[in-house]
Amino acid sequence: MLDRKVIEEFLGAEFEDSDWEIPEDISKKDLVETFALYVEDDLGDWLDDNFKSFFNADPDWEWIRERIKRYKQEQPH
Repeated sequence: MLDRKVIEEFLGAEFEDSDWEIPEDISKKDLVETFALYVEDDLGDWLDDNFKSFFNADPDWEWIRERIKRYKQEQPH
């Protein structure tokens, strides 16, 4: 489940950048919730696709080790 506060902040920034305004008959809360649900509907498919590409049919554990190493190095200590 997506954090609604994060979604609200994201939409706020996007609307600010585009100079869009929410119509008066749509509440900000309803817009945030509906957009979050829309994204969550697609999240399952997105996870499945990424799982397949990350692990492939036969996981390349050396590639995965290198990925882990790289991400650990990129993280602030």
